[in-house]
Amino acid sequence: MYPELFRIGDFPINTYGVMLALGLMFALFAAAKLAERDGLPKERIYDLGLWTIIGGLVGSKILMFFVEDNVQIFSLDFLRSGGVYFGGFLGGFITLALLIRWYKLPFWKVGDAFAPGVAIGQFFGRQGCFSAGCCWGTECHLPWGVQFTEAGHQNTGVPIYGPDGSDLFLHPTQLYESFAMLIVFGFLIYLHRKKKFDGQILIAYGLIYSLIRFSIEFVRDDPRGDLLGITTMTGLSTSQLISLVVAIASIIFLYFRMKKANEAEDSSAEITSK
Repeated sequence: MYPELFRIGDFPINTYGVMLALGLMFALFAAAKLAERDGLPKERIYDLGLWTIIGGLVGSKILMFFVEDNVQIFSLDFLRSGGVYFGGFLGGFITLALLIRWYKLPFWKVGDAFAPGVAIGQFFGRQGCFSAGCCWGTECHLPWGVQFTEAGHQNTGVPIYGPDGSDLFLHPTQLYESFAMLIVFGFLIYLHRKKKFDGQILIAYGLIYSLIRFSIEFVRDDPRGDLLGITTMTGLSTSQLISLVVAIASIIFLYFRMKKANEAEDSSAEITSK
């Protein structure tokens, strides 16, 4: 709930930017370590990671342009905003897939290295969202409901008072996702040590995050526009619809990757028995 950490002269150092930078740093470090464990060149992973970050930033801005109203592209607010996460996820994923093909690296192994890094990046990123006051939730009457500061209201428009002027407490949806992704990060690191086939970690991330995001959307209340009238037609948010698509795709990929792994194991066992 502290949008601004300090100033250097007239230049503000925003908490969101610092947390985002920490998230990217830890994400790259985690991806490089896991890639090295799988026998991939660590230096190439850092290269892939930097380009994937750029692709993710571009993707987040593109989806933001389509889902939010009155977006001013040539403005400081547009450049400073984090954009839409799923746009960043898809933009980064497409960039990564193209570069993996260009560098002739194994797609699924690289994906397994990057997935836990994305999760730890989200942990830091959503902490930044909480500090800035964006991505807020609906009214909350539970003990952990939070009231944002006046600085947060001025920064993002997060409501701090109800219609009657009373203090307004909201679901800390940013923290819900942040701590959920910290747990997911730990689980994916554990799963990476035990994985039975390449792609298992990336697919697990896609499925788990989709379920988490779909659920959190029910108590999220910041205005995010409506892509192609999806919210009006279905009653679901744009992020919920994308979550469903990603979850279904993850289940399909999981089925085929498991089937291929089982066939390879059966074939190996048959050769051994001969």
